[in-house]
Amino acid sequence: MGKLRRHLVGFAFISPWLIGFLIFTAIPFFSSVYLSFTRYDIVSAPRWVGAANYATLFQNDPLFWKSLGITFKYALIAVPLGTLCSVALALLLNHAVPGISVFRTIFYLPSIVPVVATSVVFMWILNPQIGLVNGILRNFGITGPAWLQDKNWAFWSLVGMSIWGVGGSMVIYLAGLKDVPVHLYEAATIDGANPWQRLTRITLPMLTPVIFFNVVMGVIGAFQYFTQAFVMTQGGPEDSTLFYALYLFDRAWRYFDMGYASAMAWILFLIVVTITGALFKTQSRWVHYGS
Repeated sequence: MGKLRRHLVGFAFISPWLIGFLIFTAIPFFSSVYLSFTRYDIVSAPRWVGAANYATLFQNDPLFWKSLGITFKYALIAVPLGTLCSVALALLLNHAVPGISVFRTIFYLPSIVPVVATSVVFMWILNPQIGLVNGILRNFGITGPAWLQDKNWAFWSLVGMSIWGVGGSMVIYLAGLKDVPVHLYEAATIDGANPWQRLTRITLPMLTPVIFFNVVMGVIGAFQYFTQAFVMTQGGPEDSTLFYALYLFDRAWRYFDMGYASAMAWILFLIVVTITGALFKTQSRWVHYGS
């Protein structure tokens, strides 16, 4: 009886979280499975249509395929680019020099700035008339593009903007670098290894568990990319930045087609699970753990 009472007391303390999880996460999660097989516009009751939403997505919705392609393209470019930049930055900031903590703080700060605020700032920076980037280019006699207003540059502008927030990953890589055993470097130095060899044979292999973690999280985040595109481009120009999550949002809250949006959400869920599973399958080939 005493053990049961302790359990009940424990559940009572976490009950606010459990209730919130059930109401705002679990129930909507499982309800969306049913809604994905219905026509539902919030106002009227859901009407069962079977697999019609999925059939329309795959056969009669070119924007579905376009948004999916844009999202895949972003993940394939932005995630490796962000990983490379954050690892390089961590390596630079891992040296014990005077004032290094100040530089670490400076590079980390952009990652904690609200995404909406960052997006608004970059809308000014990339403004074709009064923006900072084109202003600098004009000083060198170069006419800059319209950036976010140009279908050929809007996507790449968002990719470039993604580098702004690599400070969060950089901190994780810095922590990983501190865990690399010093005796490995000492032994390599005694054996005559140069800095490049120590980097490629010791540092990067020992950092691969952290790289793997950040790549997985980066891929998941890339497929959920929404806020910057919503604030800065609204999917334009000419749907060049219509990311999957943005198109899903439009179907749900602009057209109130909740059944269709639920089907899109479950397709996204399966894609993310599949890619994440594939990444975990590859880790035995390139991720090296200390043991």
